[in-house]
Amino acid sequence: MLLTRRKGVIVAALATLCLSLIVAPARAAAPPDIPLANVKAHLAQFQSIADANGGTRAHGRPGYLASANYVRDRLNAAGFTTTLQTFTYNGATGYNVIADWPGGNPDDILMIGAHLDSVTAGPGINDNGSGSAAILESALEVSRQALQPAKHLRFAWWGAEELGLRGSQFYVNNLPAAERARIKGYLNFDMVGSPNAGYFVYDGDNSDGTGAGPGPAGSAALEQTIIDYFTSIGVPTRGTDFDGRSDYGPFIAVGIPAGGTFTGAEGVKSSAQAALWGGTAGQAFDPCYHRACDTRVNINDTALDRNADAIAHAVWTIATAVPPVVVWQDTFETANGWTANPSGTDTATAGQWERGDPEATTSSGAKQLGTTVSGTNDLVTGRLAGSSAGTYDIDGGVTSIQSPPITLPSSGPLNLSLSWYLAHGSNSSSADYLRVRVIGTTTATVFQQSGAASNRNGSWATATASLNAFAGQTVRILIDAADASGASLVEAGIDDVKITR
Repeated sequence: MLLTRRKGVIVAALATLCLSLIVAPARAAAPPDIPLANVKAHLAQFQSIADANGGTRAHGRPGYLASANYVRDRLNAAGFTTTLQTFTYNGATGYNVIADWPGGNPDDILMIGAHLDSVTAGPGINDNGSGSAAILESALEVSRQALQPAKHLRFAWWGAEELGLRGSQFYVNNLPAAERARIKGYLNFDMVGSPNAGYFVYDGDNSDGTGAGPGPAGSAALEQTIIDYFTSIGVPTRGTDFDGRSDYGPFIAVGIPAGGTFTGAEGVKSSAQAALWGGTAGQAFDPCYHRACDTRVNINDTALDRNADAIAHAVWTIATAVPPVVVWQDTFETANGWTANPSGTDTATAGQWERGDPEATTSSGAKQLGTTVSGTNDLVTGRLAGSSAGTYDIDGGVTSIQSPPITLPSSGPLNLSLSWYLAHGSNSSSADYLRVRVIGTTTATVFQQSGAASNRNGSWATATASLNAFAGQTVRILIDAADASGASLVEAGIDDVKITR
């Protein structure tokens, strides 16, 4: 794991969703139990390679190329199509190992990656032989089972991560835009066997509310898939921020959803964390982080075993799921029959909902976003900027807008997803809100975000909810927002509304 802390480029803030549910895959093959002995056998090979090459597997050293060749040879023998991608950094040749499993939808790629290099000071068996070995064994299990995933599977072992994510950045930078668009998710595993382990999962939905904010849309679902595995074995998890320290960074920078696990580096385990997971409070998660003592003995077998199985669970669950069928969607690029103030009861005197190309406003940060999730238009509370941020924001109460009738299939699962933001100044309160309701034979609030007496900048996030209770009905989606706190500055936006089965 990269030592220098670099804040992630995603600066969105996503608060807790009301009635927001992560949608389970439609169908998935049973994930395997990855044998710990097999993973440790790879670690033994990495240790032997380091021992034979000056005690290190760092970028530009013979031990790194030997590690890359070991991984590539195993994958070639297992039927993968591999590429040893070269790049240059600090005057030395670096290598990424890219391995594609035949089959799956080439326009729907799931990537799984780990950095293969160590620091110069040591062999890097936890950082990051552990992640490299765990994803290698998962890839080999794909071959043993002759897996036929719905998604196309691509595994990657990155070079020169310890020098600033150089290998993964080179890979992403050199992908044509069309190829980037085919990668629908990236899972990163960096340090998954720390001796004083924690169980951290990348916080795709920013439910922790700290640091760099959520990952690109889809990251929350990747996070939940991993959490589901640890929940199934009775291991609690905690979020870890997209802080830019590992190879997910170049992916989220171009809008590719990301997720993964992490067992801790130089950070010190707290008493609360020791009570949660065991281990020693007041000691680093990995006392040998970036040191010569990061050898085969610097591994927590239990953590490594659990994380290897979590990797397999994520790969099998996500890659073999049948993609959902779109029942209805609106990206707001054309007028599709939404009705403003459908009940004639709105009280807002400005900032009413409309479909249009929004203009950006700022007041102590972004308030109305001038960028949409897709295309040019979205639903926005007063699309114009005006002479100040408060000119066309919501004023005077409630504004609402309602979709045309939508006939839902009689069977499910049925799921609603949408992109949203709610922005407000520090003079807001919980009386302000953005709300989404579904109206059929009954009415249900499927999402609500309330204001607060603090500044919240606008940033796109994703909400999902089950519509199973409305199966077979003709429904409408009703979106309303309110400035009910007097003089507060409130802006909201909605984009890419979709119902899938």
